[in-house]
Amino acid sequence: MTTIVTENCKSCRFTDCVTVCPVECFHYDDDMLYIDPDVCIDCSACIPECPVEAIYEVDDLPEGMEEWIAINAERARDLPVCEDKMEPLPGADDRKTELGF
Repeated sequence: MTTIVTENCKSCRFTDCVTVCPVECFHYDDDMLYIDPDVCIDCSACIPECPVEAIYEVDDLPEGMEEWIAINAERARDLPVCEDKMEPLPGADDRKTELGF
């Protein structure tokens, strides 16, 4: 089992989750974060830290989000590691409100 970042992270890229991760499994692009399943130790510390509820354990993924398992695995391989808290993307607070958080 691994932890997966899903579509709620898009256009937000809050990195509160990164600050509690005991390993460097988060990667980022210009739009969101991804988790490398080969590095993630399945501690789930990141899940409650996400202000937009974008992170799930694989077994708890909402129906219809299974594609994010492959997306995280594929994207994380080619992207830089996110080691520290970064500023959220411009408009992230508006996106958070739009998502109902």
